[in-house]
Order: sequence, then structure tokens, then C-alpha cells
Amino acid sequence: MDWNSINFDWNRARAFLVAAEEGSFSSAAKALKVTQSTLGRQVSGLEQELGMTLFERVGKGIEITAGGLKLIEYVKEMSEAANRLSIAASGQSSSIEGTVVISASEAFSVFLLPPILQKLRQKEPGIKIEIVATNESSDLRRREADIAIRNFMPKHPDLIAVKSLDLKAYLYASKDYLKRNGKIRRKSDLNTADFIGFSDNTKYIEGLKELGLNLSDDNFPFLSENHIAHWSLVRSGAGIGVMMESVGEQDPLVEKVMKSIPAFPVETWIVSHRELKTNRRIRYVFDFLVDAFKEK
Repeated sequence: MDWNSINFDWNRARAFLVAAEEGSFSSAAKALKVTQSTLGRQVSGLEQELGMTLFERVGKGIEITAGGLKLIEYVKEMSEAANRLSIAASGQSSSIEGTVVISASEAFSVFLLPPILQKLRQKEPGIKIEIVATNESSDLRRREADIAIRNFMPKHPDLIAVKSLDLKAYLYASKDYLKRNGKIRRKSDLNTADFIGFSDNTKYIEGLKELGLNLSDDNFPFLSENHIAHWSLVRSGAGIGVMMESVGEQDPLVEKVMKSIPAFPVETWIVSHRELKTNRRIRYVFDFLVDAFKEK
């Protein structure tokens, strides 16, 4: 290999990649924990090394040039290789103490994880947990999290997944809502009811139709992609919403809407990068979560 043919600095290439993905120098600088001026110098330095313009200023943002687009996929491959190197190195750690980042949905993070993590704390006080509460799928291969709790089976070969348990979610309404609107005895009663929906409501409406409910956008006066806001609206009496049975049945303010309506199945998978499974700390938390959810 001609080592002299590599005529650029990797840190500058990383700055270019992050700026392209974040859409602005300020956001990229924040992501990399450097000043905006430092990041700007890194990108400018890479442009000088490569002899080409990578970004054009558009208002307060930036737009990648045609030349930059040709290079971005190569830099992504370099970034993924660097992450694999970091993962492989961290996998050699034998220490049980340290931080583990867990990504889970908002509902899981708020309602299911806290008691489990409290038990983990009692057993291994040296382990610190950072929770990434998001309904987006964190990219484990790029170290956005060490472990993810997902409601679908991942298919990437670099990931190890263990199916932990199958939960059930049902339609719930507050007792106050049912008192104001009358008991719901037939599915047809729900066709004029108020529901709490999600920002992208199409799949939710389709799922409800499979349960025999004939609903339209008019049935959804409130929408939120945030699961906690969704449940708070249900508890306040704003309408009917969906929640895991283990949460809904413990809440004295709500009750299940028509017990004859089938449940929404909720799969639970504990997921980690395959090389992280050799890290003693990550492996311990991974196995602890698997066992804890099986007891649910």
C-alpha cells in the first residue's frame, strides 16, 4: 500500500462527516464537543488538503457540494471502521465498574426500567447507567448506545439480540372520560369517541381497523409522538389511548376500554453489538436485563 497517498487528517474528515449529517457547523461542534471555530478550521483544512470545496453557505446553514457528496460515503465507511476498532478495544475490558448506555422507548424508560435498574444498582453499585429515552432506534454499531431495548427483532449480523418477553398493550381511558361519555359496550360506540393519536397516525388507525374499529382522522383531536404526553392526555380524560397492560392496570385513574378488544402485541428484544458481548460490564447488564424482563 502506498501510505504516502493518504494526504488528509482523519479528525478533519470526521468533522466533515458530522457537519454533513448535522446540517450546520454549530450542531456538529456541539456533537463533537469542540468550538464552532475549531470545527470550521478542521473542515477548511480538509478542503485545502483535498483541493476542493465541501460545503456552501445557505442562509444560516450549510449545504454539501456535489464534490462533497462523492466523498461522504467513503468517510462514512471510515467512521464505521473506527467505531468497530473502538468497540473491539472496549471489548477487552474486564472491569465491571463504569458506565453503560441503554437506549429504550420513552414508555419503557419511564415505566418499566426504573425498578429494574434499582435492583441492578443494589447488586452492582459500581455500574452507572445512562438512559437514552427515545422512540427512534439508536445505532449500536456507531456507539449511540451499548444496549438497546427494542420492540422488533434486529436483522443486522453485527448485532446480538435475545427475545425477552411479549407484552400486551390495550386501549385505556380515564374513569372521568368514561363517566362523561358513557360506558362503551359495543365497538360501534368507539366510532364517535375521542382518541389520542401519534404524529404519524396512519399505522395506528390501520391497527385499530384490524380490531374492528372504523375510525378516521376526525377521531383524533390530540396527536403526540411522545409516549408520555400520549399517556398523560389519556389520564387527564382527553380521550382513549394505548398503553402496556402492566402500566395501565396499575393506574387507578384509568380502566381498560372493552375487555373484549384484543391486545396489541409488544415484543421485547434486548440488543447489543456482538463485540461488546465480550465486555464484562456490558455483558453483565445485558444478561441482567434479559433475566429481569423474563420475570415481568
